[in-house]
Amino acid sequence: MKPEDVKIKSEIARLVHELVSKQEVDGAWRFVFETGPMTDASMLMLLSILGARNAAQLETQDFYKESSKWMTLLAQRLIRTQSENGAWKQAEDDEGHLSSTVEAYTALLMTGILSREDTRMIKAEMFILQNGGVEKAHPSTKFMLALHGLYPWPKMNPLPLFLLHLPKWAPLSFHKWTSYVRAHFAPLLILSHFKYRVLQPSNRNIHHLYATHKYEMLADQTSFTPKYVHFRMTETALQKAEQFILQQIEKDGTLYSYASSTFFMIYALLALGYQKDSPVITQAVQGLLSFGVISSTNSEAHIQNSPSTLWDTALVSYALQQAGIPEEASVIRKSVRYLLRFQQREKRKVHGGNNTHYTGGWGFSESNASNPDVDDTQAAMRAISGMIGRNTEVQEAWRRGLSYLFTMQNKDGGWAAFEKNSAVVSSRWLSIRNFSDTASDPSAADVTGRTLEMLGTYGRLTSAHPRIEKGTDWLIQHQEQDGSWYGRWGVTYIYGTWAAVTGLCAVGVPKDHPVIRKAACWLQRIKLQDGGWGESCRSDVLRHYVPAPYSTIVHTAWALDTLIAIYDEPTEAMKSAMEKLIEWNQDLVSKRREYPTGAGLPGHFYIYYHSYPYIWPLLTLSHYEQKYG
Repeated sequence: MKPEDVKIKSEIARLVHELVSKQEVDGAWRFVFETGPMTDASMLMLLSILGARNAAQLETQDFYKESSKWMTLLAQRLIRTQSENGAWKQAEDDEGHLSSTVEAYTALLMTGILSREDTRMIKAEMFILQNGGVEKAHPSTKFMLALHGLYPWPKMNPLPLFLLHLPKWAPLSFHKWTSYVRAHFAPLLILSHFKYRVLQPSNRNIHHLYATHKYEMLADQTSFTPKYVHFRMTETALQKAEQFILQQIEKDGTLYSYASSTFFMIYALLALGYQKDSPVITQAVQGLLSFGVISSTNSEAHIQNSPSTLWDTALVSYALQQAGIPEEASVIRKSVRYLLRFQQREKRKVHGGNNTHYTGGWGFSESNASNPDVDDTQAAMRAISGMIGRNTEVQEAWRRGLSYLFTMQNKDGGWAAFEKNSAVVSSRWLSIRNFSDTASDPSAADVTGRTLEMLGTYGRLTSAHPRIEKGTDWLIQHQEQDGSWYGRWGVTYIYGTWAAVTGLCAVGVPKDHPVIRKAACWLQRIKLQDGGWGESCRSDVLRHYVPAPYSTIVHTAWALDTLIAIYDEPTEAMKSAMEKLIEWNQDLVSKRREYPTGAGLPGHFYIYYHSYPYIWPLLTLSHYEQKYG
């Protein structure tokens, strides 16, 4: 056996051992879904305004002590992640992220954890002012500040309630927005109507972070006072928004299983007159805290925007099976039983939206009972496919999943994440949270490619099938001129190209097809000098490939897996990169592990999946051994 083969087998065994040891009793894997400071800062601000009045409704006997504990732990993470120049970053290669810095600074100041005179705060203040002040922050940041009386509401309401009354065919209708946007905008419509704000003590203002005198407008805005609504249309719209929110609350108390939308929901309910200790609010706070993860040293904590348990469990189970773990093994059987529990099988009436709640899909997190998506469904179907011939329940679940995927295919042939045939919504009104990239949910190369790969490899479908042919045509037509594909939910062009190429190859597109050859040339051209691949989060904003300052473990695994799908024999460059991948991944504190490779909102929200340095290298190594070993 060649030395390189020994290394590959050894690394596969190491990763398998690590993953098997991390499986929990119920069959799931619970890795951290880590993002920047947004959720931690929002949680700090929320807990500071709720105070101790929730004590009777929470499990703890003393909510004040419980919230104080979480505030301390969340603040410690914010303090630790501040950069030397005073800024907070989204990724290592950005010089500082203005909105993240404003949010973290405001949370630390507003809660009294750090004073304005603290050296760290002085540095942050200088960075904010050097980059245009609060006025240049992201619209979502300004919105959070406005809720706390720290930024003026616009004189003209950017989100009027009448949007709820528009018919489905109208361009700006609430019913045309994606599920993600509706979950956030329903509370925002309420808050914008009332111009709701929680006033802060005078010594907790952030006037010094303004580059202009815009803060003077705050003096003209009166504090919120609940009042009766006299206009029938307005009253009906408020009732519609409130009803939508209440209908979409998950079992854990969160709104649509997202922390970000749950924050807005709590403020919206306060604006409608709910007391701070009302059951719906205290349950929402419990749900948010259940998203929290405390470090192994108990020194800091982070609030995940949405735990990735179903996604991680499906991918880990699939990766282990690709590594040779038989489907009858206990670790696989437990994971399949777990996944079967969360397939969404009940029909449910959906308020708004372009499509009904199609059954048979899986969601991203355990609490997600109303928002299945294509990507999580194809991942879960991979994981359960090995037991199709052994278990009738699995057979039925797989057929339901297949029906869901076929139902969700867009007219253009591609697949989107959440919506089917989502109309494009473009308006200055949506700029308040800069949701132009999520207001519509068009076909995406990464989702389409991964779906085709699953249908080809596990469904045994080829491009001769009409649906597969349409999906293949869509991918071919949407290749970038340089040979890459844009990946919506990962970073970014390497991710999209990996998904597209592996999908096309799985359904029978010849490896010498021009689009495949062009993609291979692009990947070889962008290989970094350190021997691997890495891509900056800035690619997402600039809409062209930007290299990261160094190769990352995940990008290198994706790139290699793409080349494995193309070449019948490994090239010397692939062999060298494989050695690098193994070497880098064995360094558990390497910065190459932690660079964000998941994408949420371009330029504003990126994810470091703690599971990814295990999953994707294991898959790539396994595919390499299967094909070349």
